[in-house]
Amino acid sequence: MNKDGTISPATQLCAVIGNPVAHSLSPALHNAAFNELGLDFVYVAFRVENAKMALEGMRALNNFRGMSVTIPHKIEIMNYVDEIAEVDRSIGSINTVINENGRLIGLGTDGPGALKALTDAGVKLDGKNILMLGAGGAARAIAFTLARKTKLGKLLLLDVNESMLQGLMADLNAGTAACIESDLLTDSSLAQAMGNADVIINCTPIGMHPNEGASLVPAELFRDGQVVFDIVYTPLETKLLSEARSRGLKVVSGVEMFINQAVLQFERFTGAEAPVEVMRQVVMERLGL
Repeated sequence: MNKDGTISPATQLCAVIGNPVAHSLSPALHNAAFNELGLDFVYVAFRVENAKMALEGMRALNNFRGMSVTIPHKIEIMNYVDEIAEVDRSIGSINTVINENGRLIGLGTDGPGALKALTDAGVKLDGKNILMLGAGGAARAIAFTLARKTKLGKLLLLDVNESMLQGLMADLNAGTAACIESDLLTDSSLAQAMGNADVIINCTPIGMHPNEGASLVPAELFRDGQVVFDIVYTPLETKLLSEARSRGLKVVSGVEMFINQAVLQFERFTGAEAPVEVMRQVVMERLGL
């Protein structure tokens, strides 16, 4: 928007696409940041089932500057952009598209956002055994980032989807030097993994609104000294985090990853330094804090 709050033919459009998107905090967060800096941008949410057509629309609309991509399009969307950095191509999922005069550039901010959330919380990753629940788009981004940017001891992947699990493991083994293991997610494999895990990262939607009462990890499996990171941010404290906290474990909320990845997106959309505290305040207010 212009400084006087109006939208003009010069206003740059940014949007989040996904299905569902009604719960997304991205419009409130980005619009507050645009307003804070007086930038002529506006950000909206679009429920999209056909990602290919959405990208064709973006390419055709001169003012459509930036797109955030969420579930379920993070992997498929790669097929429809013009350019992807090698690191993001090897990850195999992206969450951001930038329109450079009709040329669409795809990139990912989930992985760097997650790593910053962990390091800001004081979590030491070097030499640690990391258990990752889920092997979808966000899991791919985080797994590749941790495998490339830290000196983790071992990364164990658990998922119910065997083909997705094996695909991610193969890509990690080909694209990183980290020690990677995987197993189908069952009650027994989870119990065994929890016995060795130093850091647990939930990359599944379990625990997300409207299923706030669900958790993948039975509370009795937690051990002293573990760190639990849940990428779900609605609700702010999932059942997984609540039960971990009640046992004295360090927990990291998905809201930190969400804010960090949005900051990186904002800076790519606008070329300006993001007003991080304004963005954080908006998110916390929308979550009722």
